[in-house]
Parts: sequence; structure tokens; C-alpha cells
Amino acid sequence: MNMNRIVTIAALAVGGVILSKQFTKKRGTERASGTKESIDVDVPVSTAYNQWTQFEDFPKFMSSVKEVRQLDDTHLHWRAEVAGKEREWDTEITEQIPDKRIAWRSTSGPWNAGVVTFHKLAEAKTRVMLQMDYEPESIDEKVGDTLGLVKMQAKANLKHFKEMLENRGRETGAWRGAVAQH
Repeated sequence: MNMNRIVTIAALAVGGVILSKQFTKKRGTERASGTKESIDVDVPVSTAYNQWTQFEDFPKFMSSVKEVRQLDDTHLHWRAEVAGKEREWDTEITEQIPDKRIAWRSTSGPWNAGVVTFHKLAEAKTRVMLQMDYEPESIDEKVGDTLGLVKMQAKANLKHFKEMLENRGRETGAWRGAVAQH
């Protein structure tokens, strides 16, 4: 079998999976995709939570994120590479409970929403759980989603967060304010 035929068959297979996914997803408020990942970090829960509140440090452990600017206590502006293209969007923190959870949703750009929670396993061990929903827009994003690239990226980002925090042993800062759910 020649290489052109293999590439054509692979492209048709991926296209078929994408079409199947499009036909089987519900319409309305349910979004196209989501991922859930978790990692155990050898630091106290307050250290893991405090570091996560340092949004402008996200590019240090999220390889696709180029910049996060905190506009105020509940609004962020993101610049990242998504499926090989630079994208920008704004998010709003919809709930924040110190040492427990941070939830968000996009207010512009690509639709996404999620929550990160922090669970004390021991005095110096925390489980960080990330749940994120998103709607792939371009064909490249849909192919990447079908191939599980978002899930792999989330897993790698959490691993880098763990390595960064455990190597440093302490957070770079903290924001201990609360945001009531809305």
C-alpha cells in the first residue's frame, strides 16, 4: 500500500469519527467536549491552592499558554496556542473558595468552563483535580479533540505544575479572597 493511500484512509477515518461525534452530541446547552484529570502533589493543600491563584504564572507550567493577565479579582485575559494558532479570550472566575475550588467560564473567544479542586490527602499531600469543558471550533481543534490531545495536554500541564511546585517547595504568591458562586 503506498503512502498516499494510507494518508487518505487515515484522513477518512478521522473525518468519520468527527462526523459521528457531531451527530451523536446533544444540541443546546451541552458542550462538545470535556476532560477530567488529577494529580497528587507533595505539598500542603494551602500551598497548591495558593500557587494556582497565581494565574500570571500559568505559562511556567502550561506549555500552550503564552500569557495570562489578571485584569481584576475575577477577570483574566488569556493568550495561548490552540491547534497551532494563537487565540485570545477572557474568562471570569465564577466561584472561588480558598483551599477548596476555583471555577471559571469564558466570556469571549473560544467557549470553555471548568473547575479545579484541591483535596487534602495528608498534611503535605494534595490531590489537584481539573475538570474542563470546551467547544472545539476549527477542524484542527476537532481533530485534536478526537485524538485526545486536550486530555494529554491537561495531564502534562498538571505534571508540570507538580514538578514546579515540589521543586520550589513553596508557592510564589497567594490570593486568599473568596468569590461567591454566580
